[in-house]
Amino acid sequence: MTRERFRELVAEALDELPEPFLSCLQNVQIVVDDEPEPALLRDMGLDPRRDVLFGLYQGVPADERGDTDNLLLPDRISVFYRPLVRAFRTPEAIRREVRKTVIHEIAHFFGMSDEEIDAEGY
Repeated sequence: MTRERFRELVAEALDELPEPFLSCLQNVQIVVDDEPEPALLRDMGLDPRRDVLFGLYQGVPADERGDTDNLLLPDRISVFYRPLVRAFRTPEAIRREVRKTVIHEIAHFFGMSDEEIDAEGY
């Protein structure tokens, strides 16, 4: 799958978000990166040779923000192209996992834990 088509899948996943969530995604940068740096994985307690990361939310979750947090730099959601394309072979499987990854990372923006997100199926 080309990187351009992958970017389109990320955009489609965002377009599918229900309006109450979409309008709340302010000051959030959503990007496609090749893959996470090994140092980042190690900082997260992951083994770069064994563990895989499809996406990452970096920022201050919405439920932890205060009145002056509008001065913060934009939060960042990264969707990692190479790990997803390596792990899922068909265009439909990649599309499904890109959508799942985007929703998972946006849920972190709204303050949900991995356990809560997993319970919702993402």
